[in-house]
Amino acid sequence: MVEEMSNKNWNWWPLFPLYPYGQKKTILRELIPNQIWSLEQIQGLYYVAVPIRMTVIKIDNGLMLINPLPPTKELVNELKKLISIHGKVKTIVLPSASGLEHKIGLPALARIFKDAEIWLCPGQWSFPINLPLDFLGIPSKRTRILFEDGTPYKDVCTWSSLGPINLGLGRYQEVSCYHSPTRTLIVTDAIIGITSNPPQIFDFDPTPLLFHSRERGDEPLIDSVEKRKKGWARLVLFSSFLKPGKLRIPPLKQIFKYSFKIGLRNKRSHFGIYPFMWDEDWESSLVEIMGDDIPRIQIAPVLKKLIFPRSKEILIAWLEDIKTLKDIEYLIPAHFSAPIKFKVADTRKLIKEINSEKWDKLPDDNKFLMNLYKKLFELGIIPEEVNI
Repeated sequence: MVEEMSNKNWNWWPLFPLYPYGQKKTILRELIPNQIWSLEQIQGLYYVAVPIRMTVIKIDNGLMLINPLPPTKELVNELKKLISIHGKVKTIVLPSASGLEHKIGLPALARIFKDAEIWLCPGQWSFPINLPLDFLGIPSKRTRILFEDGTPYKDVCTWSSLGPINLGLGRYQEVSCYHSPTRTLIVTDAIIGITSNPPQIFDFDPTPLLFHSRERGDEPLIDSVEKRKKGWARLVLFSSFLKPGKLRIPPLKQIFKYSFKIGLRNKRSHFGIYPFMWDEDWESSLVEIMGDDIPRIQIAPVLKKLIFPRSKEILIAWLEDIKTLKDIEYLIPAHFSAPIKFKVADTRKLIKEINSEKWDKLPDDNKFLMNLYKKLFELGIIPEEVNI
């Protein structure tokens, strides 16, 4: 038990304090037989947890890692299994300029794989002060910038940039990779696919699902297939809209009325503190964002309302670029389902949705995000000029 816990240790978690904090379970999944794998963990706030994925691609007698994860001993051990068969880690790619959850594991991963070449999305920035790469733990001597210094593995990989988009404090930009041997597009945050089935990594600890499957804080955390699916559906709504339209925050008096009951006075149950109240028809919001057994492909709702409201043309230009990949068959995002069957027709459908009134669907669920965007714009945090 002690050894199992030490294998999951991530001592740098205070730099980015997201659940499950210093204990990060990692699983290895084969996505494309003998070609592409994923190492997956979960991250979140107040049990609002979703999977996060590092993609591993067999390439040039070695391996390329895209979207680094915190390298716990368990993650490194799983990676060593692939290394023993397919060769050393030759390349590590951070394809996002703004996604801290994708950056946080890179310095430690770079120290472990000292011979790996590092490729970064252009425009890396840190807050509150922009620091040089070496100050952030990224070794500049073996680091290259995508497009500025070329791109890795041009014979089998096509790299496309979404952005840059001016965020004021820095930029939003992500770079996708099309791996032609497997006809697979690897993206970071922009496109996702969601099904009603909870991701495999929750099999090891379904607590976040069970916690959010309840209606009140005095309900015990009961495990069942139905409870897991209900909890997952609510996590999807949280991660998509931050505050879904069908969610109410009850008064403190009501919250504490159901707290600290016998059997729930423990950290796992958050001592019965459950500050959420869902409308009876809360599931109606899932129709547009969640598939049943087939992932519902979409532009990530949070980005749709916080990043792309005034930069649809930039998003469409990237999708038009992807549309030229005529043989594309699969999509692997850094979050939610993977691999996803993905054709040129899916790209056309996304472009059509962006250009239609459907782009503004689910106004009640989007209300919080839209108000947040408006407030950030009024405060001058989001600049008027989106281009860099």
